[in-house]
Amino acid sequence: MNINGVIMADMSSLTVFSPEVYDQRLRRAQEITRSAGIDAVVVATGEDFFYLTGSTLSSHERLTALIIPAEGKPQLFAPGTDILDLNLSPVPNLDVEVHGWNDGDDIYGQVAKAIGQDAATVAATAALTADHLFQLQGLVDAQWVLANTALAELFSSKDEAEIEELRKAAQAIDRVHAKVPDLLQPGRTEREVAEDLTAMILDEHVSVDFVIVGSMENGANPHHSFSDRVINAGDPVVVDIGGTLETGYHSDCTRTYVAGGDISQAPEDFLKAYEVLQAAQKASLEFSKPGRTAQEIDASSRTPITEAGYGAYFTHRLGHGIGLSGHEEPFIIAGSDLVIRESMAFSIEPGIYMPGKWGMRIEDIVTTTADGIESLNQGPRGLR
Repeated sequence: MNINGVIMADMSSLTVFSPEVYDQRLRRAQEITRSAGIDAVVVATGEDFFYLTGSTLSSHERLTALIIPAEGKPQLFAPGTDILDLNLSPVPNLDVEVHGWNDGDDIYGQVAKAIGQDAATVAATAALTADHLFQLQGLVDAQWVLANTALAELFSSKDEAEIEELRKAAQAIDRVHAKVPDLLQPGRTEREVAEDLTAMILDEHVSVDFVIVGSMENGANPHHSFSDRVINAGDPVVVDIGGTLETGYHSDCTRTYVAGGDISQAPEDFLKAYEVLQAAQKASLEFSKPGRTAQEIDASSRTPITEAGYGAYFTHRLGHGIGLSGHEEPFIIAGSDLVIRESMAFSIEPGIYMPGKWGMRIEDIVTTTADGIESLNQGPRGLR
């Protein structure tokens, strides 16, 4: 799919793992559901459905949903119009009871029965649209909660297969960043650089998620994409790029450069601030580990940036989770008491943005180990 000139992932083309991987994930999902005191989980199509079943089936006005009960076999409901596509996925080889339904059937009644009329607490994934959710809530008088929050352990902790894919994704985007200094030649526009980056990302991924090339004052906008601004020698340039592998896992990495490569030509106040930013990001890489809370990790970068006088210019959270979705739990943000566990994957990306002047950001994807983190991105973090 092409959005604003950037090629986005098409889930129908994604590669899947063996059925054993999905059976293991389903068993873990049921264990976490049970231990959380939730009676059933309704998983709508999208990244969560793909994660648990390997199926890229999409929902529409006809409901497709996976029901995971605290006890008993998971059940999957899909319209008859989509059953043949479902059979092309690992689903027929999973320990899941599949129900096809046709127009005119009481699908909501069937799903409500699978959830259980006596269910006290039901979790639904964020992808379940309101038209389906309201119908089910009218039939199941339970407390409905957001699965992605109530079962955060399920959706934010990665298994070994996922971490390996994220490692491949990080290595792929590192290879692209290694070529960026040669692209940032004075006289070129941000758009021209972005076009080159798009092609390079596609050499390493199956699709491009986003390309940000923000020079000088454009770099002060964290979500600037690219423009026709001409890049000059010594301009600070924020380059944030990401893509999707054939398995659906994402890369996301930001580096800040000096156009032309002569660091001495960059603004003096920029160079001073970059020293603070690099030290802050390093502090977070060293501080992060299981047992810390999300807000503590956020503070490990935010505090030194604030103490150096740039706190008002660090305008976003420190990080976000990543996997089959580019932004997911855990969110590394002030005010969150979420405890970070082993095998989570998230970004550490402090930034400083001076309106009308310049911006800077350093971003690495990390995964938590038993006693620390592994930075999946290994490219240089210094100015180039």
